[in-house]
Amino acid sequence: MKLLYYFVFCGWYLLSLIPLRLLYVVSDVLYVPLYYLVRYRRKVVRKNLTASFPEKSIGEIVRIEKKFYRFFCDCAMENIKLFSMSKEQIMKRMTFSGADAMASDLEQTGKNFGFIYLGHYCNWEWIASLAYWYPSQIHSSQIYHPLYNKTFDRLFLYMRSRFGGECIPMKDTLRRIIALKRQKQLTMIGFIADQAPKWNSIHHWTPFLHRDTSFFIGTEQIGKQVGAVIYFADVRRIKRGYYHCDLKRITVSPEEYPDYELTDRYAALLEEMIRREPAYWLWTHNRWKRTKEEWERRQSEEKC
Repeated sequence: MKLLYYFVFCGWYLLSLIPLRLLYVVSDVLYVPLYYLVRYRRKVVRKNLTASFPEKSIGEIVRIEKKFYRFFCDCAMENIKLFSMSKEQIMKRMTFSGADAMASDLEQTGKNFGFIYLGHYCNWEWIASLAYWYPSQIHSSQIYHPLYNKTFDRLFLYMRSRFGGECIPMKDTLRRIIALKRQKQLTMIGFIADQAPKWNSIHHWTPFLHRDTSFFIGTEQIGKQVGAVIYFADVRRIKRGYYHCDLKRITVSPEEYPDYELTDRYAALLEEMIRREPAYWLWTHNRWKRTKEEWERRQSEEKC
């Protein structure tokens, strides 16, 4: 396994040394077989887009679909490049506004934590470079779900942590946050919370892209426990290979909100961002495979 990891690592690193403009040529070539021949998850993407935008014509849906697959290929090449990208390069291509204000929020409120709601939108892997935009006394981290393939899990851990941020496995989230709280460490933590929870992790449904949709509620629950300042990462693609993230504060007092209201707010902000430019969300994910109707049926059976 170690030999395979080092072999893949070396190959990935060598590919990352290719200039990004040439990797985009590879992306342009890759798009054709991926979309027209392999038809990678085309049915899932079409179903998701059609249900999310019933007001759009089939022609508009197809245009969004094709733009998504082109971006999907671009994103793959950008993440290859991320393996060897320098601090100067990533800070030029992935910019942020609001990072200084986040640091000020912690200082003024006397709180230890800032939680950032993220989505699988634009190139979310590049957002790990946010660690470069904080003052040095702030610890940067992100919650992640380990990959089943151990080799690729190690590769992605290397890629995500090379900018100085800590990767916290999802199952260790609460334990690690409690440890950071005991250390009184100022910490910003990113939570990508837009994927579908498993049945036993579903507790709440909210309207999202014309459907009742379940979301992970851990960001809200833990945020209330530790009194975190809550933010949303509003990301835009400026042009090919360039992104900007505006870090918007949702609240400095999550404990004052009724249960699930912050999760609902996140869903609304995420939908607003997606509607602005639909092609940049991860439509290949079978987001609505678990329905509210099926969940209610399961709940009823458990009570019997």
